[in-house]
Amino acid sequence: MKRYKIAYWIATTIVSLSGLMAGIIYFVNPMIVEEFKHLGFPGYFRVELGVAQLLGAFALILPMVSNRIKEWVYAGFAITFTSAITAHIAVEGMSAAIAPLISLLLLFMSYVCFHKLNKYNRIDRD
Repeated sequence: MKRYKIAYWIATTIVSLSGLMAGIIYFVNPMIVEEFKHLGFPGYFRVELGVAQLLGAFALILPMVSNRIKEWVYAGFAITFTSAITAHIAVEGMSAAIAPLISLLLLFMSYVCFHKLNKYNRIDRD
């Protein structure tokens, strides 16, 4: 169980930091505005995604957030990363999709460990 806890915290911390950094960058970096246009997304989508990334990053890492909310955050991040992979492959090619693919794999690792730990600990705060 200790290895699941270590793997969970490593993967979850990286995913949360990635979401936090992305959420901030979406608001402060003008190059991101151009990147979203280049990928074919409207400007408001960047704002929505930035807010969702920030909220999701905090929801995953904070222990007082219920497991039910965390499940929705995992689903939202999975959709976001899968969409990013698809958009980058369609517009820029496979090499541009490596970062969101790594994020998706880390998210999957966090999700699996999350369920293993909850199964062992029987902690369901829902």
